[in-house]
Amino acid sequence: MPDSPGRAAATDQMRVPLQRLLFGGVYGTVLASSLASALDQESGSPNPGYDALWITVAALAAAAAHGYAHAIAHWTAGGKKATAESVRSVLFEWPLVAAAVPTVAALLGAAAGWWSEKGAVDVALTVNTVALFGWGLLAARSAGQAWGSACRVGAVDVLLGLFIVSANALTH
Repeated sequence: MPDSPGRAAATDQMRVPLQRLLFGGVYGTVLASSLASALDQESGSPNPGYDALWITVAALAAAAAHGYAHAIAHWTAGGKKATAESVRSVLFEWPLVAAAVPTVAALLGAAAGWWSEKGAVDVALTVNTVALFGWGLLAARSAGQAWGSACRVGAVDVLLGLFIVSANALTH
């Protein structure tokens, strides 16, 4: 039985627009990489489980703040659905939180004893740099660019990751 028009409209309304998916992916990846890079492995004993928790909290807070800011920027004087629209806008920010998962997973691996916290940060920065290439490639291909051009966009996104890796190396 085909979907009814009402059900299809509700599904479309809950689908995250591609622009928000791409924004959340890049922003969340850069945020998680920056936070992981800022971890100070030299002072005190490392606590990668605690660090994973705080990166998760930071990603959730950033998603909520961005979604709420996006919602209030679109409020109208006579708008009756400000609360519902605000909640929907915050929920649409899940890609930002999802993009932090590889970093959190690497730190949880360190908490489980698979590698050191420094090793977890190295893994996260490597995975996230590759992910940035993927986000750039996806954005360019979605915009109709050819593969060569899309790879160049991905390479520019990789520069974000390399900037964070360089900053990590210089500060530690």
